[in-house]
Amino acid sequence: MLNVKNKPVNHPLSEYIKRLENGEALLKDTPDNVLEVVGILKSYGVVLDAYSQNLIYIAEHQFLVIFPFFKYFNGKVSFSKLLHHWWHDRINFEYAEYCMKTMMWHGGGGLDAYLDTKEFQELAKAVITAKLKNDPLMQGLNQLFPDFLIEQLRVSAYYTGLGQFWRVMADMFLSLSDRYDQGEITSIPQVVDHIKTALVADALKPITYAVKIRDKVYDIIPKSAGLTFLADTAVPYVEAIFFRGTPFMGVVSYNAQAYQIPPDQSRFEYGALYADPLPIGGAGIPPTLLMQDMRHYLPDYLHNIYRRSLRGEDDLRVQICMSFQKSMFCVTTAAILGLLPYPLDTQDLDEEKANRVYLEKWLDRLKNSQILTVNK
Repeated sequence: MLNVKNKPVNHPLSEYIKRLENGEALLKDTPDNVLEVVGILKSYGVVLDAYSQNLIYIAEHQFLVIFPFFKYFNGKVSFSKLLHHWWHDRINFEYAEYCMKTMMWHGGGGLDAYLDTKEFQELAKAVITAKLKNDPLMQGLNQLFPDFLIEQLRVSAYYTGLGQFWRVMADMFLSLSDRYDQGEITSIPQVVDHIKTALVADALKPITYAVKIRDKVYDIIPKSAGLTFLADTAVPYVEAIFFRGTPFMGVVSYNAQAYQIPPDQSRFEYGALYADPLPIGGAGIPPTLLMQDMRHYLPDYLHNIYRRSLRGEDDLRVQICMSFQKSMFCVTTAAILGLLPYPLDTQDLDEEKANRVYLEKWLDRLKNSQILTVNK
């Protein structure tokens, strides 16, 4: 009797379901794709390292600061650094905040649920009381608007949640590059396996948050809350940034009568897997900031390929975005396979059917993505 894997798939993206069932990736396995994906993830890892450090710094040292003028300086403010900041000769931390706000807006996962609990509100009130002890102006503001500062701490919790998530991802991508340089990574399935192994290894890594006020440490997200890396930051991040995203101003109309933006957030398809790379470089397109950051850390072997392209450096950000999109399909593959209900090599017919249904649901969401374009 034929098993499920040998049966035809009635799906527009049946080829990709078969690939996943055979342990392959959503991205075609070619030497050029391996070079592009590893090279761009090397650059991305360096940028994520900086993003992570800054987000965690803001959460731990700029919480409840209403006008945090120097939040991007990581506590090291100098006139020279200020000049570089004004000249935009720096990492664009604004993009990290854009991702944080998008993730918070879409919600989902244990972090989102925890921030609506009574436990969080009680811990937040204790932090607010301690922080405002010698600030009568802020105390008055808090009495007038008792939910305002609690909401600020919710935002701070997302700062640290995304920062801790990116800390793991940065190390994962940089170690991938090291393994590639050593000749250990030679195929796209190996790239996916490296990412999947790292995701599983850190799946239960606790997500916690505490701040120090004077000489006392206050928990905001204690370890007892049970928040973990994979379920409560990684999965909501993939949902918010890879799939849903936000419509970019100037690309679609925000006029409700134009019906260009779905009224239901769950129907959003503005994430990294759907984006058209061509607008990259235009005003109001947040990923332009990320591409600008990554261009400074491209490995020579990848940068040389971009230089030899038809337009050379003139459309460098677009080329970076195209490579980045390919890499995100690899990360998505790792997430899909890592969350598979049953092992790929299962011999149980019911388990095979469950896996098939699971994969079909994922590919349903990728029908309008750039999956066909990146595989040309």
